[in-house]
Amino acid sequence: MSNAKSHTEVSVLIVGAGPAGLTAAIALARQGVECLLVERRRELSGLPRATGMNLRAMELMRSWGLEEEVRDGAVDVEWNGWVGDTLSSAGSVAPLGWPSRAQSAVVSPTKPACVAQDHLEPVLLRHLASFGAARVRFATEVTAVEAGEEGVRATLRDVATGEPRTVHARYLVGADGAHSAVRTSLGISMHGPGDLDRAVTALFRAPLWELLGERRYALYDINHPDAAGIILPAGRGDRWLYGTRVRPGSEHLAGATEEQLRRRIRVAVGDPALQPRIERIGAFTFAAQLAERFRKEGAFLVGDAAHRMTPRGGNGMNTAIHDGHDLGWKLAWVLRGWAGPALLDSYEAERRPVAEHNTARSADPEGTVQDVAQATHADIGGRIAHVWLRSSAGRRSTLDLLGDGLTLFTGPRRAAWEAAAAAVSRPMPLVVYGLDPIVARALGIRGAGALLVRPDGTPAGWWPDDAHAGTALRAAVASGSAVERGRGLKAPGAAGRPRAGRSAGHLVRSPGHSRERR
Repeated sequence: MSNAKSHTEVSVLIVGAGPAGLTAAIALARQGVECLLVERRRELSGLPRATGMNLRAMELMRSWGLEEEVRDGAVDVEWNGWVGDTLSSAGSVAPLGWPSRAQSAVVSPTKPACVAQDHLEPVLLRHLASFGAARVRFATEVTAVEAGEEGVRATLRDVATGEPRTVHARYLVGADGAHSAVRTSLGISMHGPGDLDRAVTALFRAPLWELLGERRYALYDINHPDAAGIILPAGRGDRWLYGTRVRPGSEHLAGATEEQLRRRIRVAVGDPALQPRIERIGAFTFAAQLAERFRKEGAFLVGDAAHRMTPRGGNGMNTAIHDGHDLGWKLAWVLRGWAGPALLDSYEAERRPVAEHNTARSADPEGTVQDVAQATHADIGGRIAHVWLRSSAGRRSTLDLLGDGLTLFTGPRRAAWEAAAAAVSRPMPLVVYGLDPIVARALGIRGAGALLVRPDGTPAGWWPDDAHAGTALRAAVASGSAVERGRGLKAPGAAGRPRAGRSAGHLVRSPGHSRERR
């Protein structure tokens, strides 16, 4: 075996081709950062697993031009639950904490989607494959990981042949699920209950939409004592999941046969003549755990490797997607020289509170039901407001204006900020948009003020006026570049030295005004 075949050098090694790993890889590859994605399975999973994408996840798909392709596999439902003895009996509607179409339209340019994970993953993989910077290798597992100050050394094994391979990476992203080999190799422990409950699921096909009619919801909670559980749509057409808890005294369900589950589904539906076609039976354990830390040197944990959640609240896959994007763009900034390594300290600092909140909700027996306003705030809180803009190209959201670098929003009194943006030395692109007074006000900009925003929509600086535009913008850009080791984004107006680097051209736009400076 030659060294060329047994050793690989790569900027970022990503372990796991689920939603977290694919999202991280895309965020890197879109910016031209070399990455290798390895997956233990021989192909993507054919199981629906998670079935809902929340607002923020769909906003990310929209920003990548994937919204329509994702929705091609979506089921048209209202984001509520329905509770009754059987699908054929009377019942009531219960809120799941996900916004309706009308509620979504107020706060976002998109809306949640009822999409099975086995539709989403191929969409993400095809998008990733369109970038030359990414390589994907299936049937490849990680057997050992060593993380140090100079990078990460991982030992891979070809599942089919057993052939070992060593990969040296500057950074590693562990996205290999709840039983993460990366996490185990790093010696990072999980804390929290790992056996909250157990459930058996059946993936089946049956013409239930005919029975349900206009009662098109994301989840149906069945209370019949002989078939208590949930039924939820698992993809287009009449593809469904039935799940039931394995309570004390019902351990026989752990080894349930197709006929046993078929009988329970008939009871749950309320149709003794129904002939559901069961495609797969599975079992899983409810857990609500957090890794003691999300990082060791240059190795990071994302998704289920960092936090395990029960299905309550529907946040597992969505939290994983957000993790992957957050870490992906930050790694890209560091590897492109747009930011110092200290920017990576913000990954866990910013993602852990969200993971803690969502994990705690999933552990709550009543966590499925939540107030829409509270849940939506937890989902999109922290990003700038969505406001529609009119232009010759049609309607665009303020969120659509965000790019790979920094975005500076101003009101009509923009001259000082245009001059500051033209003069500031920065390593990353800086795009400037002049907004009309109403849109500017919706973003908290008044008079000659301005707002600086990161790629994920998080504000990086806000100023009420342009009295010290040049100094303020230089400080914020330097802070966003993480020039000073161990410090994140400074408060607006804080002092800081700008990082020297390549100066990208900035674009100045406002309604009826478009100008590019080099």
